[in-house]
Amino acid sequence: MVEFWSDPNVRHGATAAVFAIVYLGMFLGGLPQLRLDRTGVAVLGAIAMIAVNGWSVEQAAAAIDLPTVVLLFAFMLISAQMRLGGFYAEVTRAVGGWPLPPAALMGALLAVVALLSAVFSNDVVCLAVTPVVVRIACRRGWDPVPWLVAVACASNIGSAATLIGNPQNMLIGSVMGVPFGLYLQAALPPVLLALAGLWGLMVWRMRTAQRCSAETVALGDGSEVEDGPPFDRWQTTKGLLVAAGLLIVFLFTDGPREVAALVAAGVLLLSRRLHSSQVMGLVDWPLLLLFAGLFIVNHGFEDTGLAAQAVAALAARGVTLADPLVLAITGVTLSNLVSNVPAVMLLLPHLSDHTQAVTLALVSTYAGNLLLVGSIANLIVADLARRDGIVIDWRRHAAVGVPATAISLLTWWGWQWGSTVLTL
Repeated sequence: MVEFWSDPNVRHGATAAVFAIVYLGMFLGGLPQLRLDRTGVAVLGAIAMIAVNGWSVEQAAAAIDLPTVVLLFAFMLISAQMRLGGFYAEVTRAVGGWPLPPAALMGALLAVVALLSAVFSNDVVCLAVTPVVVRIACRRGWDPVPWLVAVACASNIGSAATLIGNPQNMLIGSVMGVPFGLYLQAALPPVLLALAGLWGLMVWRMRTAQRCSAETVALGDGSEVEDGPPFDRWQTTKGLLVAAGLLIVFLFTDGPREVAALVAAGVLLLSRRLHSSQVMGLVDWPLLLLFAGLFIVNHGFEDTGLAAQAVAALAARGVTLADPLVLAITGVTLSNLVSNVPAVMLLLPHLSDHTQAVTLALVSTYAGNLLLVGSIANLIVADLARRDGIVIDWRRHAAVGVPATAISLLTWWGWQWGSTVLTL
């Protein structure tokens, strides 16, 4: 394909303009006067990058990190299997049925949601457990909003514990080649501290929590048919065995994670009960397109050399991403400006070791709790709650999300500092 501009400066300028417009769209959630969401902006940006740089389709495809996309797709299938088997909702119902006081029940619920989010997709976990948590809170006469926001925060925090808990961690692990066991060993302690901090925050908040209205209490007496698919013991057992086997492969072998995950997903598709269209219907295709589009957009921008020049200029002034605090502040800021996946894509080319990769994974995930729009999990919880007439606006989310984010980052920094002192 003939290039539109032979002058590299003109081409680089046009490339930078496309990049800026795409990330403006990431910030705004779309583009003014156009019916585009973030995925639409990323795809349109990728098309513009191909045209501006005169790439062939093969050249554009080479910019996509296929292992990351395949790994994400495979885990969407595995998570879909567990949701269709009714596993997430059944576990949440079982925990809600325990005769525990509020503080203990909150701790158990946060632990279960965090654990499920670490192994499966946190977005799918929130999709399944939110209606159940509404009914658990309402049956006991509690205001469900703090419980729902706490669940969203726990799902985000828990997903940071592994390289498969959320899309940005999968991206970091794939691009940086971080060993699964090494990441788990480094991330698990600060994640546990963050969860303990979240639980303490919620226990403190429950002392002055409001009781819910009579209309909301009535929700707890409703049918649970809409809580999700009925529990299927065989499908759940099948999914758990495959997931357990996959974790063993990740921990004790060095083979390509995306291949192992794809094989595991293929095994789950071999079913006489669940039609493949049901499973495929739960795949987040727009998210996969978002990844592909941003890979192409970022590749075009990297080719201009502008990003490398900016990083070098900052390093000359002593501001470097090798400093954990600088990386953390940058990661949190960008994650709340353009969302965590685009933020991670921007920062990854400038990281040099596994320690930085762990830091970026943790802080970019924690950052998702700060604002209601900070993560898809938050939006899923708010949307499902609205269907039951429960409003979670940005203020009510911030009442829990802001201190939860601060606690998570402080516990991370405390663990970082303590680990550094012990090694001296």
